[in-house]
Amino acid sequence: MKRRAPTRRAWSRVRLFALDVDGVLTDGSVYIGSDGTETKRFSIIDGLGLVMLRKLGVDVAWISGRPSGATTLRAAELKIPHLIQGRHDKLSALTELAATLGIPLRDCAYMGDDFIDAPAIAAAGIGISVPTALPAAIAAARYVTRRPAGLGAVREVCELMIASRGPLNGNPGDPRVTLVP
Repeated sequence: MKRRAPTRRAWSRVRLFALDVDGVLTDGSVYIGSDGTETKRFSIIDGLGLVMLRKLGVDVAWISGRPSGATTLRAAELKIPHLIQGRHDKLSALTELAATLGIPLRDCAYMGDDFIDAPAIAAAGIGISVPTALPAAIAAARYVTRRPAGLGAVREVCELMIASRGPLNGNPGDPRVTLVP
């Protein structure tokens, strides 16, 4: 199926960027040590992209089907304002958050990789998936990243939203230049 790629204008309208965690911000792996501790590998460049988006006034939310201490710690480190864990109905989580923030779904982007993400991907103004996603997520997406999950896919999307808001002008006050969270 030929996708209608989001326009620059569509990217510029995004006021809420919500995304799944495992398989989007990570490669989908969970490491569990013999002592029961869980670790995940997050990409630094993805995190910096989310920090830059926040500085431009885009709300960021992580909506995960499973609770995880590693996710909580990474979200706190990046100052992600909306962390929703243990929600399998991603569409209702997205819809509730958008309503609370007063943002219509058409002004939301949602990024996911699994069949439980597909309804939210389809409902968002821009639905996004990664190339290794399950078929339902890819079919629902308007945009499939070139970069893989956990290795810059989120940053790719952040860069599209950032670029849609005008050229980088080198102003030291520009959030794309001042990168400290």
